[in-house]
Amino acid sequence: YGGTFYAVPAGRRDGKISRSSDTIDLPPPTFNLKQLTQSFASKGMSQDDMITLSGAHTIGVAHCPTFSNRLYNFSRKASTDPTLNPKYAYQLKKECPPGSNNEVDMDPPRPLTFDTSYYSNLLDNRGLFTSDQTLMSTPATAGKVRQFAGSSVLFKQKFAAAMVKMGKIGVLTGEQGEIRSYCRVVN
Repeated sequence: YGGTFYAVPAGRRDGKISRSSDTIDLPPPTFNLKQLTQSFASKGMSQDDMITLSGAHTIGVAHCPTFSNRLYNFSRKASTDPTLNPKYAYQLKKECPPGSNNEVDMDPPRPLTFDTSYYSNLLDNRGLFTSDQTLMSTPATAGKVRQFAGSSVLFKQKFAAAMVKMGKIGVLTGEQGEIRSYCRVVN
């Protein structure tokens, strides 16, 4: 996808099973900036790490129910989230009629390219999730978004460092898990 390569520390213990329930504490797409910052801080990650790792949304798809709250009956004052680009909201409504579970690209211009278009979209109020567009809600976070939108090299360097840092969360020790001699196979 054109992403960056980085060294992943080796020799750490892996779990022997993987369960979807292990993702229960991931921040939902409805979080605002304060909630996101607190969620990442609870794992030892900074707001800068959070903004950087959010750039992973340049790849992938989302199901309509994860963001349709921004399109329909948003509030008493606005049926659509006013922070959402009106043309983009119109496009999303066509792809996601009420009650649908359709998939849409998280980064419509280049959904299969790891690049900085995610950040460029945020500058144009085209963040799919509340948790994306909220990165533009303060001057400091919007400044970081502008930095990444303007520099693929900087984004990819920071992304690699944040991924390595995130990989240190919840490291297994002692008799927990196993050190795999071949990563794709349980010993």
